[in-house]
Amino acid sequence: MGRLGYSPASFPPLSVTGIMDTRSFRNALGSFATGVTIVSGLDGAGKPVGSTVNSFNSVSLTPPLILFSLARETSASAQHFGVGKPFVINVLAAGQIDLSNHFAKRFDDKWTGIPFDVWDTGAPVIPGALASFEGLVTANYEGGDHIIHLGEVRRMLVNEGDVAPLLYFKGRYAGVAHSDK
Repeated sequence: MGRLGYSPASFPPLSVTGIMDTRSFRNALGSFATGVTIVSGLDGAGKPVGSTVNSFNSVSLTPPLILFSLARETSASAQHFGVGKPFVINVLAAGQIDLSNHFAKRFDDKWTGIPFDVWDTGAPVIPGALASFEGLVTANYEGGDHIIHLGEVRRMLVNEGDVAPLLYFKGRYAGVAHSDK
């Protein structure tokens, strides 16, 4: 037993080519609670596109950089976020589960009947989001079965109200437990 109470048997062995069991790896990654976002942009014809994404994070404050990743094979939107293309990261609130589920599905026109605003780039901004970050993609990187999109934020809006975030934890939506301590 190690100093922190773990034994070597607690960790599954890796194969030479990577993780033996991708489902177990995915389940373990699910132990890290994440916020839920909808990344939006424009296709080649200027039509809105979007996808539910929980792999989003800050990279730099100066300049203001973020990244998000989309599955190469299963995300219909991934191809629309090339270098120089616009994006908006819409950070969802707890009451926006239906939007999250809607944009997680794969079909052509996800924006029919969905209200949205537009700012400088024309990419959809979802009203009521906890925060929205608009910018341009500055680089793309190969990341296994995903494409990692790095972007510079040019404009943002933050919901200053006391609104709970939409979280994803262990394959399900989750809430936040507040503490005064």
